[in-house]
Amino acid sequence: MLEFKLEGEFIPLIQLLKATNIVQSGGEAQIVVEAGLVKYNGAVDLRKRLKVRRSDIVEFKGQKIKVV
Repeated sequence: MLEFKLEGEFIPLIQLLKATNIVQSGGEAQIVVEAGLVKYNGAVDLRKRLKVRRSDIVEFKGQKIKVV
């Protein structure tokens, strides 16, 4: 499991996917979120502007990101 250290109160889901190099671009991040390929705390979430906060877990292609 990959850990991402959050600097502020939250990070938008699209930015988190880019910051952890799970996707190559913001456009790719939007596509995978819209396609329902990303799980947020165990459930598919289609919100592109989802605010990810500490202790949340994001999953994509078998990789898990824990926000700390």
